[in-house]
Amino acid sequence: MSLLRTFPTRGALVRPRRTAADVVVFLGAAALLWLIVRLAHGVTVPWDEVTAPSTVSTEPAELPYYAARSLLRMFAALAVSVLFTFVYATAAARLRRAEKVLIPLLDILQSVPILGFLSVTITGFIALFPGSQLGLECASVFAIFTSQAWNMTFAFYHSLVSQPRELDEAARLLRLSKWQRFWRLDVPGGMIPLVWNGMMSFGGGWFFLVASEALSVNNHNWALPGVGAYVAAATGEGDLGKVLLAIAVMIVMVVGVNVLFWRPLTAWAERFRVEDSEAAEAPRSVTLTLLRRSRIPAFLGRPLGRLVFPLDRVMAVFGRAEYPLRRSTIRRRVGDVVFAVVVLALIGYGVARMLGFIAGTAGFGEVGHALLLGLVTFGRVVVLVLVATVVWVPVGVWIGLNPRVSRLAQPVVQVLASFPANFLFPLITGVLVATGISLNWGGILLMALGAQWYILFNVIAGASAIPNDLREAAANLRLRGPCGGAG
Repeated sequence: MSLLRTFPTRGALVRPRRTAADVVVFLGAAALLWLIVRLAHGVTVPWDEVTAPSTVSTEPAELPYYAARSLLRMFAALAVSVLFTFVYATAAARLRRAEKVLIPLLDILQSVPILGFLSVTITGFIALFPGSQLGLECASVFAIFTSQAWNMTFAFYHSLVSQPRELDEAARLLRLSKWQRFWRLDVPGGMIPLVWNGMMSFGGGWFFLVASEALSVNNHNWALPGVGAYVAAATGEGDLGKVLLAIAVMIVMVVGVNVLFWRPLTAWAERFRVEDSEAAEAPRSVTLTLLRRSRIPAFLGRPLGRLVFPLDRVMAVFGRAEYPLRRSTIRRRVGDVVFAVVVLALIGYGVARMLGFIAGTAGFGEVGHALLLGLVTFGRVVVLVLVATVVWVPVGVWIGLNPRVSRLAQPVVQVLASFPANFLFPLITGVLVATGISLNWGGILLMALGAQWYILFNVIAGASAIPNDLREAAANLRLRGPCGGAG
């Protein structure tokens, strides 16, 4: 009591705790756990390649269950994508020679269509879990993973290689271990771009939901319970009403995920922004406010917090987060030569095997035809990128630099970016056919339905990441243009 009398404003720093918030958070967590356990029973049911269904029921009453199964796969793929991002991006950023291979390989992987991964991995996952639907579920989750991981990995890698030098020096002076540096510096420093690109990648997972739930390999067609398989079945039946119903359910799912997961996550990630001044209007979230007012997160975090120090001691075996400031020139050059020889030998072996495969199957006469078709696709992509850049970059800058506009527009943009555009392909294709527009040009529109949001989302993220002191300086100097307009 004497402390409160001495510092009468001390209570202003204490966040009020409310029993109502505890009740809501407890009931929400209990419902979530019950739902996960309930859905997990359907993942491991007996399964046979011959008798497995090739489609799902299109009864509207099944849609809530299908939606929950799809969400479970999406978040499972997101968890795997985060783990992959941490390992792959850190290796690429911290290992100089490995970076020369890992980054081009990552660029190749993100260019491979999702169906290319499915054709190789489905059989392997089925063989890994014989007699169980878990193998097919893993194949579906892996397919969604391939639509999420690459973008997140590039974002986290860029945040690692662009860390301020003073933070690196601080890590050295504090003699942090590699484990401590990763969790105290690397992850917090890359949290904002990781969250934004995770949100965008999650939208990419929605986009490929049909291909990941209605699977086909070796003349076998299998379907997993989910919204994507429901849309594929309804489209096959030609029932436009059921397709529109699935689209409505998808919109509800996207909005719900954004309100309950992504919006609070983006608002929470603002705590990791490193700036000299604070934004006039910070992102807000009702869900995050509810969690902060509840005592349950602190209660659960207390025992976990006691594990931090022992875990740091155990992980100290990986060494300090220090890199030699000077290295032997001869030793470095010899290592570079050996590394280059090994990489070139592997590339040469791969090229030889590829040429042998082409010669023994399609023949080299098809290479020119495939190259021509590839150039046509490349031309469509170039047109799409140019048009989308001209249209969406100014819009993204305007949204990112205006806090009030951003607060209103971000949920709309998130819904549009997360909505699987291929659900609209049957409708758009019907309009193109009815209007007589050639699919050679209409294909650009179909591609734009999914690709344009990557440009808009990253522009908004980049514009919103501009330090507030620079924005204030632009406003004080009365600069005109994009930044001056934000003032």
